[in-house]
Amino acid sequence: MGKGRVYLVGAGPGDPKLISVRGMEAIQKADVIVYDRLANPRLLKHRRPEAELIFVGKLPDKHILKQEEINQLLVDLALQGKIVTRLKGGDPSVFGRVGEEAELLADHDVTFDIIPGITSSIAVPAYAGIPVTHRDFTSSFAIITGHEYPNKTYSSLDWEHLAKAIGTMVFLMGVANLEQICRELIRCGKPADMPVALVRWGTWADQATITGTLGDITEKVRAADFKSPAVIIVGEVVKLREKLAWVEKKPLFGRRILVTRARSQASELVDLIDDLGGEAVEFPVIRLQPPSRPEALAALDQALDELQQFDWIVLTSVNGVEFFFQRLREKRIDVRKMGNARIAAVGPKTAEALAERGILADVLPARYHGEGILEAIQADLKAGQKVLLPTADLARDYLPVKLRELGLEVAEVDVYENVLTTDDGDEIIHLLQNQSIHIITFTSSSTVTNLIEALRKLGVEDPLSLLQGVEIACIGPKTAETVSQFGLPITYLAEEATVASLVRSLSGQ
Repeated sequence: MGKGRVYLVGAGPGDPKLISVRGMEAIQKADVIVYDRLANPRLLKHRRPEAELIFVGKLPDKHILKQEEINQLLVDLALQGKIVTRLKGGDPSVFGRVGEEAELLADHDVTFDIIPGITSSIAVPAYAGIPVTHRDFTSSFAIITGHEYPNKTYSSLDWEHLAKAIGTMVFLMGVANLEQICRELIRCGKPADMPVALVRWGTWADQATITGTLGDITEKVRAADFKSPAVIIVGEVVKLREKLAWVEKKPLFGRRILVTRARSQASELVDLIDDLGGEAVEFPVIRLQPPSRPEALAALDQALDELQQFDWIVLTSVNGVEFFFQRLREKRIDVRKMGNARIAAVGPKTAEALAERGILADVLPARYHGEGILEAIQADLKAGQKVLLPTADLARDYLPVKLRELGLEVAEVDVYENVLTTDDGDEIIHLLQNQSIHIITFTSSSTVTNLIEALRKLGVEDPLSLLQGVEIACIGPKTAETVSQFGLPITYLAEEATVASLVRSLSGQ
């Protein structure tokens, strides 16, 4: 068995979109990912399903593994022939001890790559509206460990040089030593009214900032019980914060929002939340897959074999379009067999999915739900016509019932099914228990029931009590009805059955 390879990767300061392309590639190819608390767990969702995860801690007051043990772990895994990604917060070369890890790998002739990350020393101030340099204030800055002093009997930091020669000073890991840092800088010539800012959990939903001066910041931090992890910025550039605090002006800033829809559907909602300053946490309680029941698949295949006989094909979701055409490809059925049928789409996204396959919907309703599509096609329906309705296994029965009442022959077939999944559920339970989820989004009735059932399967005896105090956001009246049946209050209800409408509701737009 040959030796493996180790990727020493900077995960960035927290916002998962700040990782480099090469860093993401290392996550996606790893057999094992070794990570600590400052690497955003959302990054781990990009791993291969079979990849092993090893958490090595690195809390301020305790380590699950000592650094020497982490170094040896990387060597041992590589010698087993595995591809290992060591995921570290920020940049691994900036007080990340990557040199020690790389040295031991080199001693054992293990191939490694060091993949830089965006260091929190510049990203966190930027997210707080504080550029570390500015032509009107300073053209220099220093990154300084705040953890080094005063734990030694002497300090290796040249405080007098720092105080006199450096413009902006950024201290990492220094909250516990803030009082000593301020005292030394004042002793060496920095004025007591020099602006100071501390930014806690910068680029995360929990980002918080406190400002003051060298003379009063210690007392302010103590009074606010402002704890690590935080970056300390000392310098005139702190004065720019009030004007440049761009992230905090976004409507969803500070809100961590749980997205429960299937991962294949979630990207649009996640991106919209991120764009508005929120932190989207994915917990896809639904996985979509082709029909697994033989009778369902047989009914679908029979309908597709008789495709040219239908007068109407009604598509009620983007997923319905995708799985419908997927089965057509698998059975090698020519889409031209749909030529005699009129095509109706429930909404613009469904119509867009059809258009991507070269088919323009004949009917697009003004209201995007079953009632709306019935209103749109009712005038053109004739008794005896045949309607193909490709839906999910848990689809509402409203539309097929109404169509049959109008004298139509309806073939309602399952093109996909919703399967309960609990992947990454332990992380979600932890966030809910710590009241770190502010909003839960439900896009269908099945996301509601599946979330409750997923929590039960994960060992939560009373899932509803865990959701108390969390705001609920819903798409559509049916979803809202299901939420209400569980006794949960609804804070946000989208006016239209679209993701964009839901996000507008969340942001008050």
